[in-house]
Amino acid sequence: MVRSHDQVQPTTTDERLLSGGGDGAWVHSDPWRVLRIQAEFVEGFGTLSELGPGIGVFGSARTKRDSAMYAAAERIGAGLAKAGFATLTGGGPGIMEAANKGALEAGGISVGLGIELPFEQSLNEYVSLGINFRYFFARKVMFLKYSNGFVVMPGGFGTFDEAFEALTLVQTRKVRSFPIVLFGQDFWAPLLDWMDQHVMAGGYISEIDRRLIQLTDDPDEAVAMVTSSHPPEAAVRVTNGD
Repeated sequence: MVRSHDQVQPTTTDERLLSGGGDGAWVHSDPWRVLRIQAEFVEGFGTLSELGPGIGVFGSARTKRDSAMYAAAERIGAGLAKAGFATLTGGGPGIMEAANKGALEAGGISVGLGIELPFEQSLNEYVSLGINFRYFFARKVMFLKYSNGFVVMPGGFGTFDEAFEALTLVQTRKVRSFPIVLFGQDFWAPLLDWMDQHVMAGGYISEIDRRLIQLTDDPDEAVAMVTSSHPPEAAVRVTNGD
């Protein structure tokens, strides 16, 4: 950056740094946010770098504990633990809590990647390794970097966002190809029918793109789908110098 003419500032950067008092609003400025973003990535990478193979489980925070879907998520978390995989969730209630509970009680690693929201609570009690993020995009990077596959259970906008972002990144080869399993025939089948009849039929996606999505109603089959192609002993995370 070069300043000249009427853009020359009356004080030096050092002088402004070392001066006391003044307006504290600067801590909320964009340059300062860059450092907070950097800190979130450093914290996430440092915490999860030795996690080993993991599977992300997404779904609604509103799912009731006495529901069949909660029980299925609990069973999926347990199945992942028994297969030697960590379970990664958003760390909240509902489906996330159930998957974390299943993983923890089966002796596995139960990861919660929380997010700061006005109405969000703390990480659920079944998280054994947790991080709370300020920024959605930093949190999403952690899911994508440290998951070898995703199980997507019924949910709302947040669940749709996570599922379609993963599909888009795999489709465009921004990430390595990994299994993406939708759980819940009754919930997801109408969406898949619409994709077949309108999105794929209209040429907006290809048949290869459509095959990125798998569907099941069986918790054990969901676990097999996301773990069979990535056995723990052979799981290798592809990285480069970037």
